Amino acid sequence: MTGPAAAPRKPVILTVDDDPAVSRAVARDLRRHYGEKFRIVRAESGPDALETLNELKLRGETVAVFVADYRMPQMSGIEFLEAAMDIFPMARRVLLTAYADTHAAIDAINVVDLDHYLLKPWDPPEEKLYPVIDALIEAWRATGERAIPHTKIIGHPWNARSSEVREFLARNRLYYSWFRSDEPKGAALLEAAGQDGMTLPVVITEQGETLIDPTDAELAATLGLTTTPSGDFYDLVVIGGGPAGLAAAVYGASEGLKTVLIERTATGGQAGQSSRIENYLGFPDGLSGAQLAERARRQAEKFDAELITAAEVVALEVDGVARTVHLSDGRAIGTRAVILAMGVEYRQLPAEGCADLTGAGVYYGATTSVASECDDDEVYVIGGANSAGQAAMYLSRTAKSVTLVIRRTLEDSMSHYLIQQIRSRDNIKEMPNTVVHAVKGNGHLEGICLEHTDTGEREEFACGRMFIFIGAEPRTDWLDGVVVRDDHGFIVAGPDLRDISGWTLDRPPHHLETSVPGVFVAGDVRSESAKRVAAAVGEGSMAVMLVHRYLAET
Repeated sequence: MTGPAAAPRKPVILTVDDDPAVSRAVARDLRRHYGEKFRIVRAESGPDALETLNELKLRGETVAVFVADYRMPQMSGIEFLEAAMDIFPMARRVLLTAYADTHAAIDAINVVDLDHYLLKPWDPPEEKLYPVIDALIEAWRATGERAIPHTKIIGHPWNARSSEVREFLARNRLYYSWFRSDEPKGAALLEAAGQDGMTLPVVITEQGETLIDPTDAELAATLGLTTTPSGDFYDLVVIGGGPAGLAAAVYGASEGLKTVLIERTATGGQAGQSSRIENYLGFPDGLSGAQLAERARRQAEKFDAELITAAEVVALEVDGVARTVHLSDGRAIGTRAVILAMGVEYRQLPAEGCADLTGAGVYYGATTSVASECDDDEVYVIGGANSAGQAAMYLSRTAKSVTLVIRRTLEDSMSHYLIQQIRSRDNIKEMPNTVVHAVKGNGHLEGICLEHTDTGEREEFACGRMFIFIGAEPRTDWLDGVVVRDDHGFIVAGPDLRDISGWTLDRPPHHLETSVPGVFVAGDVRSESAKRVAAAVGEGSMAVMLVHRYLAET
């Protein structure tokens, strides 16, 4: 006769503080609120806490959250968190700190990817402690301590499509394992799938289905993303899933409009690829673009907005008050109103050899899959705006050195706080008044030739990876002849239409309304927009208010 099966162990919240009174107080407050579903474990020094973590690991237990005091004599809270990450890398990290140590806590955001810092005292916990831990537990459950994912990608770092597939899955929060085709495990998987590795990447799904160099649409459909709208008519169609589009979807659906958002690649847009956004209102610790995109996506879905991925809009048809959106698969969707929120795409670097090596050492943006492979490399970041600075800070955590190549100077285009962070990092070097003349390599990037614009002198350097952030441009050619665009392809709206032909109504256009009544624009794709995440979110929500006004008039 066998006894009952052992109950699964509760995940752990571990707190470490060298002050016994504080340690007991933290554990008491955590146990009071989370004791039913979590085991609260406390330690009074960093080394003791690490020993406990190793024991938990050996027993097969999981840790959801670390709460560590900053000032501890044997090992600081930052040093502890850095070591703890090696044992339980998915656990969320909180630093307890006094007001005087706030700057150290902010620095820790970049050193150990800190999720939050709490000022002592944290009373009342209902206002200052529990909301923070609740959010971190929710995020931990979303990524959690997972078993090895069943979806497998077999590819090669110098195969451009391999990098694209990895990034597509990562940005759409589809978990996978990566195997190099030239290593034993990858070769064994290729053999088992009956492939010779001549065509990469190869994707093997959880069900054992093999996809050879799949398109984004094939990946999305096979791995369970929603790729087609459920209906043929909507109150509001939002085109683009960046911050502006996600904000429009949230406000549209929450205010009773039947809303569908159509995104070509992944929600979050360019902002979703940012390693750290630190000047977004309400997030003093900063947050990653992926975190912002994920929270906004969940929020939109909570209000029953439909989010369609890997679907491309190719035309907008206007017939009186009817608006029809045409997709690349031939499907057409009718709608009462449209919000154009496609954002922008990275501008291509015209340097000699760049196009041939894109995806093989030359990258636009610093994707997580590529950035994770830059350990001990000497990398170059091209550009001087905030996106380049954020990438440089992120890459400097693991790269041997990061060189920022800037056409002018950092002060011309980068936020002051980010310049200060960059100049505090010993392994980041600035090269102002410099452009890329050419890149060289046989099958992958091996060298870079830089030209100093003030002297005309050229220098060559060994370089294995280069990340490009030289501005962006809209992809609005499919709207040619439909809405008015400026000379650079950005969409003109509101008062800016005053001196441009194309407006047909007696009333003036609403603030974000394009030359077609009922078609609005929000975010970076709008002419003269601010090109900031907060501005895009504001415009997305404002556009919905104007949609309501338009619908009330028709």
